[in-house]
Amino acid sequence: MTAMKLPTYSLQLRGARFYDVYFRVNGRQVKRRVGRAWVKDGKPRRGRPQEGFLDVAAAHDRAREIVAEHVATVAEPRSVGPTFRNVAREYMTWLAKVRGAKPSTLADHGYALAEPNGTTNGSVMRALGDRPAAEVTAAEIEALLDTLAESGARARTINKRRALLLAVFNYGMRRCGLPGNPVRGTDTRREPQRPALETYTVAEVEQLAAALADGRHRGRGAAINDAERAEDCQDAELVRVAAYTGLRQGELRALRWRDVGTDVLTVSRALSAGVESGTKGGRVRHVPLVPQASAALERLHARGDFAAREELVFCNWRGRALDPSALVARFKRARDAAGLRALRFHDLRHTYGSLLAAAGVPVTDIQSAMGHADLQTTARYLHARQASEQVDRFARAFAGVED
Repeated sequence: MTAMKLPTYSLQLRGARFYDVYFRVNGRQVKRRVGRAWVKDGKPRRGRPQEGFLDVAAAHDRAREIVAEHVATVAEPRSVGPTFRNVAREYMTWLAKVRGAKPSTLADHGYALAEPNGTTNGSVMRALGDRPAAEVTAAEIEALLDTLAESGARARTINKRRALLLAVFNYGMRRCGLPGNPVRGTDTRREPQRPALETYTVAEVEQLAAALADGRHRGRGAAINDAERAEDCQDAELVRVAAYTGLRQGELRALRWRDVGTDVLTVSRALSAGVESGTKGGRVRHVPLVPQASAALERLHARGDFAAREELVFCNWRGRALDPSALVARFKRARDAAGLRALRFHDLRHTYGSLLAAAGVPVTDIQSAMGHADLQTTARYLHARQASEQVDRFARAFAGVED
């Protein structure tokens, strides 16, 4: 039997960390990841490679195996099933029509699975799009994730991309007859410990609201017109409601007057990517209205305009939904004008949870009010309270002790 003739290949060191092999088959260039390189400062190391690393000789051996495997795959006439591209497209359709995923989720996944073009890198489709989904290996997935890491992506971003690929292949196993899920053979990246929660005090929330209300964040000497003044007053009440109810930004922008009760807010919708849909957890929740939040809503309702039952509580001058980017930009300018710490808009929600925890509200009540699906998420506020109480106990232990 005549030995298979292999095409010429090129072994290259990628980023001083990995060996890649390049070769051409049927007029198309193919690139495959070979493995981790046993090098230092771009030069081969001496001695026996550590486990999981390849010296130059071992890299060439593995490269020839990869080339031979690919040539054999191309030469063998057989049904290979759907490509990864087709499975991914079916998954996205199912996610939208059957699962009813939020528009923002569909937009994020759509970006991750986009074709390479002038506006998107398209790394997933570039690496896997034309591959028969049943033949994609764990090594290919690992190589793709390594490429993301080399490009500077954070561990959290890489893990989210891995989770998406896991979901696509799980769908392919259920609906497209794929024999397995190669993503299961890869590892998640270790993410840095989440930073401690940073929140505003009630006094700082009021400083922020004042900076919005008086228009100082606009940073110009010209007089403020009536439309701008109305926007500033509404923004001031919006940050109060955000901090004193814990609603997410999308929930605030979807809130209507019919949702505002005497003592309770009914939260059932959110705006996501400009489309109104269910809340993040998909459940309706009822948030008790504290006096500060009630007062802010009463002042808004008293403005007269856009106060009908079906109208938005927070809206632009036409009564339409607020633009999220513009809202956050005004928040940041007011925050800086007030000389406050550079916290995010979302930290107003954390402020609410922390204030409740500091007051001793049971963690399950906080979870219910904030709409957390997982109690562990709510427990972060409890941990912050415990740390604060520990500081107080330590201080009392040393009260009266002199150096």
